[in-house]
Order: sequence, then structure tokens, then C-alpha cells
Amino acid sequence: MNRERGFLLFLIAVFGLLAGLLIKPFLQFVLAAILLSYVLYPLQKRLAPRIGPRISALLLLVTTTLVILVPIATFFAIAAQQAATILQAILRGDPQVFELLDLFERYTGITIEGRNIREFIPEDSTSQIVDNAMSIFGGISDALIGITILAFLLYYLLVDGETLLRWIRRSTPLPASVQDELYGEMNQVMWGVLVGNVLVAVVQGVLTGIGLAIAGVPGVVFWTVVTTLLSLLPIIGASVVWLPASGYLFVVNRPIPALFLFVYGTLVISLSDNYLRPVVSGREARLNPGLLVVGIFGGVYAFGFMGLFFGPIVLGVFRSLVTVFAREYAPRV
Repeated sequence: MNRERGFLLFLIAVFGLLAGLLIKPFLQFVLAAILLSYVLYPLQKRLAPRIGPRISALLLLVTTTLVILVPIATFFAIAAQQAATILQAILRGDPQVFELLDLFERYTGITIEGRNIREFIPEDSTSQIVDNAMSIFGGISDALIGITILAFLLYYLLVDGETLLRWIRRSTPLPASVQDELYGEMNQVMWGVLVGNVLVAVVQGVLTGIGLAIAGVPGVVFWTVVTTLLSLLPIIGASVVWLPASGYLFVVNRPIPALFLFVYGTLVISLSDNYLRPVVSGREARLNPGLLVVGIFGGVYAFGFMGLFFGPIVLGVFRSLVTVFAREYAPRV
């Protein structure tokens, strides 16, 4: 019996390693499918008894694509166009860029050699640009495959998610009460991280975009996207965008909009971040803010972009596992 058990464990380890190698190239898309299925599952649970699990899953997949992904893609396309416009202004040697460089040197004491962006580009960079363009086209094909995997995996997670969870519970050699505790902790952490990160980042991006639009800063959509992405990371936040924008307005002799943006950023944007993130994310996830920061940055390093969400989840589940083990299985003195 021990030999059979050992051989079976050996096969599980080997094929588990092979399965990991198969998933690794598309790990981002697999994690995204898991995340989206978690968000959409409550709707699936309501719709499935009425119209059937397959039709409801397909409907949610199409609706998510049309209502969320298409507008986001359009928003990013506009942001990319505005980014190209800003880059062209820099390449033309806009005098306002020179004024910003002078302001930077004056207040930091760091001397910047050159006053044309082309002076910062190496002479042999043309071949590098061509190589990067080729890698981008290759990345597009990989992204299309990954999106296909995401769509199929999301569909079947919505359709057979309950069956998969029941199989995991049956295959896990832990009491039902312990499993309930672990799944409850995972649910709280995942929901807290989702709400805390995504909701706060969107609020920060929208508030910053409104302030930039009122102040008349060019490329509002682009900077809104940048702010939203930066706000996903704690500590960094939206001040990286609105504070330099306020300085830019001051340099170009627009003191009133500059003062407005500075006051607006300090009183509205920063305070909203300081209030929303601890209340929504930290309280729901019940994670120490230090662990939350480590989970987010460590998750990004280990898993890529999706690590923003799964890093804190890993730490939260690990904490629960240690707590359960210490309570239920550790030797008692």
C-alpha cells in the first residue's frame, strides 16, 4: 500500500509540474479568468435557474465584453492617441518642455545634458526599435491566444464552477469546518482586494481626470489612464500625476489653474485615497496594511499584473492556514 501511495504521489507531482509548465505562458489570462469568474458568479447563480447555466454564462461573457472590455479598449485607444500627441510635442522640442527641464534643474540641482529628446536616444537605437516592433507583433499573436483561453476558461468556470468546487472539497483531506473557514477567508480577502484596489484606482483616476480637465491640462484621457494604473499601487497614488501637472501649469504662466489643481489634488484626490483605501481594502480583507503592500508588490513581481490581486490573497490564505494549523493540529503544551 505504501509503495502504491508513493508511486501515485510521484505521478501527481510529475504531472502537476507538467500542468504548471503548460499554464505558465498564459498565467495572466488564467488568473484573469479566475478573477472574472469570481466577480460574475453571483450573477451566474441568479440567471442559471431561469435560462440555464450555459446560456447565462454565454450571456455574461458577451455582456462583459461589450459593456466593460470594449469601452475600456476604446478608452485606452484614445489615451494612446493622446500619448502619441504628447510625444510628438516633446520630439519637436516644445519650449514648454525646456521650461520644465529648467525648473527641474533649479529645484533639484541635477543637471540634464541636452535640450532635445533625440540627444537622449542612442545612435544605434533604430535597430532596437525595429526589433521591439517585431516583438510587439509576436506579442499580439500571443495575446490573441491568451484572450481565447481566457474566454473559454471563463465560460466553463461559470458553467461548472460549483462542480469544480465540490471536487476540490472532496479531494481536500481537511474537515468541512476547516475548509469553510479557509474559503471564507479567501472570499473576504479577494473581495476586499478587488474593491479596495480597483474601486479606489477608478475613483482616483476619475477625480484626477476631472481636475485636469477643469485646469485645462492637455491629454486628459491619457493622464486619467496613467493615474488609474498608478493608483492600483499603494503609496504611489495619483499625486505622481496631478502634482507635476500643477507645476506644469505654473511654468506656462497659468497660476490660477495651477493653484486650483494643487488645492484640488491635496483636498479632494489625496484625501479620497487616504480615506477609501484603508476603509474599503484593509477592513474587508482584514490584512495588515504592511502585508497588503508586500502582497501587492510581491504579487506583481511574482505573477505580473494579476499579482495586484492575487498577491494579497496568497498572504491572506497563508495566514489562515497557519492559524488553523496552530489551533487544530499543533502539539498542545
